[in-house]
Amino acid sequence: MAFLETQAKRRNFVAAARLILCIGCATIGTAGWPLCESAHAFDLFGLLGFDNPPPVSATALSYRLVIEARTTDGKKDSDAEQALHDASATYRLRQEPPQDGEGLVRRLQVDINPLLDALWGLGRYNAEIDVTIDGIPVSRDETGLVAAMRRAESFRNREIIPVKIVARLGPVFKLRTVDVDYPYDMAPQPLPRRAFPLKPGDPAISSELRAAQLKLIDWFRSNGYPLAKIADVKATVDHAAAAMDFRLRVEVGPKAGIGHVAISGDGDIDPRMVASHVYLREGEPYSPERLALMKTSIAKIPAIGGIRIREGDSLDANGNLPIFIDVTERPKHAAGFSARYSTIDGPGVSTYYEHRNLFGNAERLRLEASTSLLRRLDGSSYLNFGNLRASDFGGRFTATFIKPGLYGSPNDLLIEATAFRERVGNNSLGGYTNDAVRGTVGVIHRFSEIASVQSGLQVEQSQSQDVLGRVDAMLVGITTSGHYDSTDNLLDPTRGVRLAATVNAYSRLMGSTIDLYDVRAAGSTYYAVDEDANYVLAGRLAVGSLGGAPLTSIPDSHRFFSGGGGSVRGFIFNTISPMLFGKIVGGRSLVEGSAEMRVKVTPTIGVVPFIDFGTVSSSSLPNFNDYAGYGAGIGLRYLTPVGPIRLDVATPLNPRPGDSRWAVYVSIGQAF
Repeated sequence: MAFLETQAKRRNFVAAARLILCIGCATIGTAGWPLCESAHAFDLFGLLGFDNPPPVSATALSYRLVIEARTTDGKKDSDAEQALHDASATYRLRQEPPQDGEGLVRRLQVDINPLLDALWGLGRYNAEIDVTIDGIPVSRDETGLVAAMRRAESFRNREIIPVKIVARLGPVFKLRTVDVDYPYDMAPQPLPRRAFPLKPGDPAISSELRAAQLKLIDWFRSNGYPLAKIADVKATVDHAAAAMDFRLRVEVGPKAGIGHVAISGDGDIDPRMVASHVYLREGEPYSPERLALMKTSIAKIPAIGGIRIREGDSLDANGNLPIFIDVTERPKHAAGFSARYSTIDGPGVSTYYEHRNLFGNAERLRLEASTSLLRRLDGSSYLNFGNLRASDFGGRFTATFIKPGLYGSPNDLLIEATAFRERVGNNSLGGYTNDAVRGTVGVIHRFSEIASVQSGLQVEQSQSQDVLGRVDAMLVGITTSGHYDSTDNLLDPTRGVRLAATVNAYSRLMGSTIDLYDVRAAGSTYYAVDEDANYVLAGRLAVGSLGGAPLTSIPDSHRFFSGGGGSVRGFIFNTISPMLFGKIVGGRSLVEGSAEMRVKVTPTIGVVPFIDFGTVSSSSLPNFNDYAGYGAGIGLRYLTPVGPIRLDVATPLNPRPGDSRWAVYVSIGQAF
């Protein structure tokens, strides 16, 4: 199956590349460029199908190769043909013609066994290969080879040599018997399908047979048997019956625990700091999932570029398996620049600089800066550069320092300073402008790979302006947050739970101009309906509350708003809010949620219907009497190894005057 998926992806790439090149030809051709007449010059290693062989010459024998694969009823099989193209050296070397007829014949002769192996890999064990040079057969033995060489030579400096490979596929063999021999006291009988999916009647495709063996060993390892291995494989093919008898013998080995974890690597990284991100304990049950979590935990250290985890070949005296971790350091310095443009938010630029190992213990210093043109809330537009005002520019500057593994403990020191100017809203619904400077000093404690808590001191000076007037505030207080993430993938989770909560307490006793208590919590859960996660139910809920100060004294950046791509899709960002004089003012409590059904249509394409809602209240507790915005839509996902590329189209179900009728969101990763 993996082999067939690879071929399908290749065909998709070829089709896309051909389409792009054809569009390019049509576009450039209108300008009078004769590009398409010589499009084969742009052939990407023959993938695009522009397969003209080199011109005839007196020193080499150019040939044109045709490969066909036909079933017993005479129909072509595109998967088999693609497998033959991939296995054929004669095809790969078609732009490098041999010097004489013997070279061409030997090239074809060497091809025959790999071609048969490729067809056997598709379960076609009765397949036969016919290879001809202008009708003269080429076989694996020496019979008739002289005639084929002479025929090839007769084309020298005259014509392109016609070469043909025809595969007569025969039937797809089926598994007649499937027998797995293993200690029955170590696993249930029969094995669950998730451990070993093969059964009599399945196609005897070699790639699926190998995949089933790997899956079986992975299942035993996940149950605490790290030394499990396939001791013997016997596949007996009955050509007359088009059937295969398949037998496996598994050596499970003893159940084991985690042994001593040794850390080594190059560069200036202290192994003790890396060890602070390892939560394995010697003697705990062996688990590949725990090793994968450990690798993910270490990968969060910005200074680490490569991680290799090796397991011992044998158990130690205590019956545990030693673990070896090899790490490599990333380049210490990194910088970047990006530009963006939005029809809603206008143009903007961003840049950053990062030092990933400032003092030799993976300390990270990151400087980020961005600037953009802000939307004017009075409805006026930017006519030209002379029309711009200083207040039209917004931006953010952030400096972050993190020292991980304080004194070899699972504690990280965080120091962060941010200065920003933002403007949110539009002419119809109003909005706010906020200028602020914020500093945070705290400690992050990591309980495990999936749970952490952060606590520290935060100081903020801000000035905000909206329809309620201007608010100048100094906030000094304690900030505490917690995170829990048991999901299986950062950008495309299919199972698990994510929880996050923040409590900020700003007090006059500490120097604040107001007493403000800010509580926010959010959670999302993911449930795969089927084993392959082709259907995933996803849900999100977020709540928040502000207390201790009236709304008119709270800076806009701390008030609650809803709407946008990360909350209620279909609405303009942060425009779901209580209103005064028809303008948004924010609130003191929030409830919002989302539900999605993520359907994988193909291995690379997904469809996601969704519905969101959000409401913001003026009181500290939601009363649900204020406006609640509902948005719904459909999303398209292009699934890549990096993560899904998200395209969502949403519309408000209960729009207000000034709301857009629809909105489009594009990003990497799921919405939540």
